[in-house]
Amino acid sequence: MKIGITGSLASGKSTASKFLSNKYGPLFDADKVVKKIYKNRYFKKIVSKKFNLPNNSHLKKNLKIFILDNKKNIKKLEKIIHPLVRKEMINFTSKNKRNRFLFYEIPLLIESKLMKYFDIIIFIKAKKNLRYKRFKSKSGDKKLFTLLDKKQLNYKKKVKFCDHVVVNEKNIKFLRKNLSTIIRKYV
Repeated sequence: MKIGITGSLASGKSTASKFLSNKYGPLFDADKVVKKIYKNRYFKKIVSKKFNLPNNSHLKKNLKIFILDNKKNIKKLEKIIHPLVRKEMINFTSKNKRNRFLFYEIPLLIESKLMKYFDIIIFIKAKKNLRYKRFKSKSGDKKLFTLLDKKQLNYKKKVKFCDHVVVNEKNIKFLRKNLSTIIRKYV
């Protein structure tokens, strides 16, 4: 059973995904795949050339400035990154097909129209001010939070495509309890 986990920026997707994965099966983490892609020499070369940036160890920092300067640049970058992430997702599925549950943490699952790949989609929800507080605690700035948050669909539109919504505004014990209740329906 392929279970997609999505939600708004800094809603607690990673915490939820790690809990489910540790208890029930392997996890595909799209953000980790993206971090791995950023370390790839070939990727650095392509992106540096495409966006006329220096090909150095500060590529991610340079891209952040590039994106904040012009919001349309994020779409250009996604056209390079998303196919690479999808390829890794397909490899993960193939490699782990014998497991009863496979978990996929994908922040832009709905925006990327990936719903058809999953049997169940869980949406992790939290209020914007709480999400910003969490984002800021991980050294994120307000301008980047606003840009990335606007990139995502409004949660009211997203939940229409989801099978379950978990509100993550209390403590981790409460989050785990709600997630376990959902998964037990499928065990």
